Amino acid sequence: MSNFIRKFWNNEEGATAIEYGLIAAVMAIGILTALQATASSVSANFSDIASSVDAAV
Repeated sequence: MSNFIRKFWNNEEGATAIEYGLIAAVMAIGILTALQATASSVSANFSDIASSVDAAV
């Protein structure tokens, strides 16, 4: 029984997949945060362009 527990405790199979999953999750959160930070300025730019086009017509 102790041999089984020792093997289970030392088993590192799947650890790399979990690490890659965590890295991907952190990157996704960073990308979403960056997009949310720039969304209002992009929206304001499009509103300014639309106003300029409406005024020109």
